[in-house]
Amino acid sequence: MKITEKDFNIQTGIETITERDETAAETKERLEHAKEIAAAQDITDATAAAKAALLTRLGITADEAKLLL
Repeated sequence: MKITEKDFNIQTGIETITERDETAAETKERLEHAKEIAAAQDITDATAAAKAALLTRLGITADEAKLLL
């Protein structure tokens, strides 16, 4: 994956843009972060499904549940 870096020198007003390949450490970090995001999304989806199932069992809507709380 290519990484674009911008460097702006405020004294000269010159902006330098460089493009480089990511290092092995950066690749590993990016992939680990993607796994963490996927795991968090799975937890969010499971929680939403459990809430929906509970509301269905109780026979009330999400708005009605908010009123109870």
